[in-house]
Amino acid sequence: MIVQLLTIGSQPANKPVVASDLDPAVITGQTALAVAPADTDEFLISDAGTLKRIDASLVGGGGITEADQWRLTTNASSSTSDTIITANLERVDTAPQGYLAGSGMSQSSGVFTFPSTGIWLVQSTLQFSMTNQLNRYLQSFIHATTDNFSSVDNKVVEASSNTAAVAGANYIDVHGSTLIDCTNTSNVKVKFGFIQESTGGSAVIYGSSTSNRTYFTFIRLGDT
Repeated sequence: MIVQLLTIGSQPANKPVVASDLDPAVITGQTALAVAPADTDEFLISDAGTLKRIDASLVGGGGITEADQWRLTTNASSSTSDTIITANLERVDTAPQGYLAGSGMSQSSGVFTFPSTGIWLVQSTLQFSMTNQLNRYLQSFIHATTDNFSSVDNKVVEASSNTAAVAGANYIDVHGSTLIDCTNTSNVKVKFGFIQESTGGSAVIYGSSTSNRTYFTFIRLGDT
């Protein structure tokens, strides 16, 4: 048996979907995305009245996505030549300290690797602990490379301070900062060094495993 369906009356005319035709359930009824959109996820936008789709990677205004801090956990001996801090480094972990997103920075023998490409703010603070100094000169460095320190080793920051003769113990912080354009996480890296010179007394680079005394900050500001 063959059943034929007939349309009674005229066929509805085609018409565009307008705002009043949409119910909020079109969105609220879908599965929620519980993580940040992937670069290839797409949004629907109106480009001067024309509907277009756009990848999430092209949507700006995402804000800071990565931030990390590391510190020296024990004192380091002072030196009269540029000495790289290579050991006793840890990510800050005294509650409520923390870091933002991803795996964070990593380091090997004091050479720090960025977890992603981008423009990074890199800051260093070295605290010098001194006793009975006579005219002491202090300097800290941020070294950067574009070839994993194979042949390129640039002192991109040289920060310094000095003190006159003061009896007893005292502390001086030396700060430095720079912007690093990390275009390749395998090759663009940083490390930190220092110099201390004096005509007497003794000095160390002060470290701690419970508070930031000598420490380093890394904040990803945006895409390269």
